[in-house]
Amino acid sequence: MARALISSGSPFETLAGYSRAVVDGDWCWVAGSTGYDPVTRVMPDDVATQAANALKTIEAALAEGGFALADTVRVTYYITDPAFWDEMVPVIGSAFGPIRPAATCLVCQLIKPEMKIEIEVTAKRRR
Repeated sequence: MARALISSGSPFETLAGYSRAVVDGDWCWVAGSTGYDPVTRVMPDDVATQAANALKTIEAALAEGGFALADTVRVTYYITDPAFWDEMVPVIGSAFGPIRPAATCLVCQLIKPEMKIEIEVTAKRRR
């Protein structure tokens, strides 16, 4: 498969000049995805719902590229407060527990104050 660029339709992608995901052969890199509701573009207040929304965006990008969440080999979580870890673990554990990708969680600032979590993944197509 040739290189393919995937967009979620987010206005941030056009504004900042990036793709939601890039597929190159058997690899897919999904850009950091935040918790905006993928349909309403509204940011919920709690980190658990933000994490669930980010995962929906990621799953849609993976699917468009011919991948599944189960193809994830690496996941990075960016959270703005270490206290959010306990709130988000049930959500990410439900999504990635059976997959068990390599993972890192960093505490940092994000671009907008309402953003509490950003998630990025790398996937490799299984043959």
